[in-house]
Amino acid sequence: MELDIVSYGRRGPGGSLHLNTDQIEQVKRTVGRVAEVMVKVSGGARDSGGAKAHLKYIGRHGKLEIETDEGLSLHGRDVADRLLTDWQLDLCRSQYKAKPDEGQKDTRAKLTHNIVLSMPAGTPPEKVLRAARIFARENFALQYRYAMALHTDQAHPHVHLVVKCEHETEPGKRLYIRKETLRQWREQFASLMREQGVAANATPRQIRGQIRSASKDPIHHRLRAVRAFQNLSINERARRTPPPESTFLRRKVESVGRDLQAGRAVADAGKERLFLTRRQVEADWLVTIAALRQQGEQALANLVERFVGSMPAVRTDHERIAAGLREVLRARHGARDADARDQSKDQSR
Repeated sequence: MELDIVSYGRRGPGGSLHLNTDQIEQVKRTVGRVAEVMVKVSGGARDSGGAKAHLKYIGRHGKLEIETDEGLSLHGRDVADRLLTDWQLDLCRSQYKAKPDEGQKDTRAKLTHNIVLSMPAGTPPEKVLRAARIFARENFALQYRYAMALHTDQAHPHVHLVVKCEHETEPGKRLYIRKETLRQWREQFASLMREQGVAANATPRQIRGQIRSASKDPIHHRLRAVRAFQNLSINERARRTPPPESTFLRRKVESVGRDLQAGRAVADAGKERLFLTRRQVEADWLVTIAALRQQGEQALANLVERFVGSMPAVRTDHERIAAGLREVLRARHGARDADARDQSKDQSR
């Protein structure tokens, strides 16, 4: 893996890197920790029922406005049904393939892709929507049918975009979303946000020194619900049903806990790969620093050096969980010691 600027920067005599104005601006945004855009595929539907359910979800069952590729703004509980008819999803070739048995992989072709375009808290929602509108038009208009809705019920404003997978005019052509596609989309959406006057950047998390990957959607939503419940007052928690815990995370915590109790070293699967990635990132940043100094950008080169030096240490999920468990144990032991001292004082009186 290489930095974008290292990969695409022009090489001068002797193979030295020369950064153009856009690349220097990208470096400034990255080391300045400008807000990062998020573009992700959150799933998709393999039958019309799934597509209908998601369209109802993004429109909050008729409460929110849904915009279409034809420039229409639709309201009402029947919007999903109207779009399914208009998009002719029931005529898609894969629509009537048998659904696999429980536990079997679903190999049916997708009818729709679900895409989320998001910005951090504090970003004006109307600007996110305008950028998303341009993004959808530039990538899908007159090729793939789509509909979108702006959600502001969370701190970070985001747009849900549902795109039909089959091409409108070229039979057999389908929309495939690969890693490179997502990378290009992130850069494009960041550029569109900047056109709206919002500082935005699009760089891989490893380049910013972030090792931890985002949780998969179901886990993310479960953790968010748990955190929200824990932030309620005691009286509020007593009146509400607690959200179900994440069995995935529970299994991970229990596994690490067993290792600690047995005195075994916590398993570090993937640690070497993380270290290799970090070394590559640091090497790429060193090439960038050298190029900046050669081009007279001394102040920026110094900022990059400080940025690289401030990257957090490489730690696996297991190591984070182990550290958290040790902290909990220390706190419990401290509380027990304090109770023992209090009891000893009481007995000596």
